[in-house]
Amino acid sequence: MAIPYPSIDPVAVKIGPLAIRWYGLAYIVGLLLGWRYTVWLAAQPRFNQPGSRPNAKDLDDFLFWAMAGVLIGGRLGIVLFYKPSDYFADPISIFKIWEGGMSFHGGLLGVITAMILFTRHSGIPLFKLADLVACATPIGLFFGRLANFVNGELWGRVTDVPWAMIFPGAGPEPRHPSQLYEAASEGLLLFIIMAVLAQRPWIRTRTGLLCGLFLIGYAIARSTCELFREPDSYLGFIIGRISMGQILSFPMLLAGIGVAWYALSRPRVAASAH
Repeated sequence: MAIPYPSIDPVAVKIGPLAIRWYGLAYIVGLLLGWRYTVWLAAQPRFNQPGSRPNAKDLDDFLFWAMAGVLIGGRLGIVLFYKPSDYFADPISIFKIWEGGMSFHGGLLGVITAMILFTRHSGIPLFKLADLVACATPIGLFFGRLANFVNGELWGRVTDVPWAMIFPGAGPEPRHPSQLYEAASEGLLLFIIMAVLAQRPWIRTRTGLLCGLFLIGYAIARSTCELFREPDSYLGFIIGRISMGQILSFPMLLAGIGVAWYALSRPRVAASAH
């Protein structure tokens, strides 16, 4: 028994020779909604004191930096972490983003680099921006994982659960729809958790704590979902039954703990009277 996979055309809109794929649309929607959410958060007196930075203009300016960090970092992540031999054998293919292939961990490093450069350029405290970005990142993760499902890629391991699906290209065995697990945990659930935590005065007045908690939360969610996700065929398991996604999430977990510890060890910022 298996649920039929709802085959969906990966092309969302086609106008003549121009084809917009769901995957690319997911990145655009995720970035735009995430940007608007950070602007909304920064305008809340409970989250950001009036007149403090980053403000709406700062976040407007950072959008381009974030887009560059996601695209460059995400692509380099696939090249360096997952398929170095393939891409180094054909370096031109590195630039063929339209053929797919992005890494969240690489995109994360790209956005971190973008935040460091942007805050140095603008004089904004790094962790104040990082806290806002951390709250918005699950939005992009949610849409990205839904796009993985639409593309019928990154499927799960063989299973006999009642909601298993047979994915085109994955053989006749029913599998976990692990893309939906990740959309629910890394995206929806983590977004709700971060939104609730952002409303807690003892958390939002510790600059950097939201950033650290996001890193911890994502590392746990991703490592858990990897237990149901089929490892990439060209990699397999890296060490024993440990996948590349779990290996990359471990330093992320340690970094999150370190950032959270740093935030808790520093004086609290003044809370708003609202």
